[in-house]
Amino acid sequence: MFLLRDDISDIVSLLEEGGLICYPTDTIWGIGCDATNESAIDRLLKLKEQPPELGLVLLVDSVDMLKQYVPKIHPKIETLLAYHQRPLTLIYDQVLGLPLSVKAANGSVAIRVTRDEFCCALIRALGKPIVSTAAAKYNEAYPPTFGGISSAILGGVDYVVKYRQDDKEPQEPSSIAFLDRQKELEFIRE
Repeated sequence: MFLLRDDISDIVSLLEEGGLICYPTDTIWGIGCDATNESAIDRLLKLKEQPPELGLVLLVDSVDMLKQYVPKIHPKIETLLAYHQRPLTLIYDQVLGLPLSVKAANGSVAIRVTRDEFCCALIRALGKPIVSTAAAKYNEAYPPTFGGISSAILGGVDYVVKYRQDDKEPQEPSSIAFLDRQKELEFIRE
């Protein structure tokens, strides 16, 4: 179990202080930080060399936490989240309590309810969403395993999670979708 190799409370303290982590998610390895900490988000964007107007993906541990930031979730989305088995990132047009730095230029935010044991424990302990962006520079291929993460990324974060570093099974990013004007689900990435 991951708690034998990573102390969640130490990682949470680091995140609360504005630190960056490299960690395994329910999809690929990511760079993360407290999704409400503007200075941490700024550091993360600089490390990735990513334009801020693209927005970032956030992870929450439950639909209840999602509702703290997305006050109006369409019933179709709630049903989808309850039954969808693959990791699914959804784009929400209207959010509350999140800094501008996590939003895309149009004000939308991409959020995924994770089912990963480690991510859920970390988010629950932090009490708020964490950023989850591929552990790679902007416009570089995402690393399918821990071994594919560049030394520039590993050296640019404050902590590298030990959990699942030995996994050899290549991982894929999540599907990304949004509700269109007709309230139909439209996939950006399947």
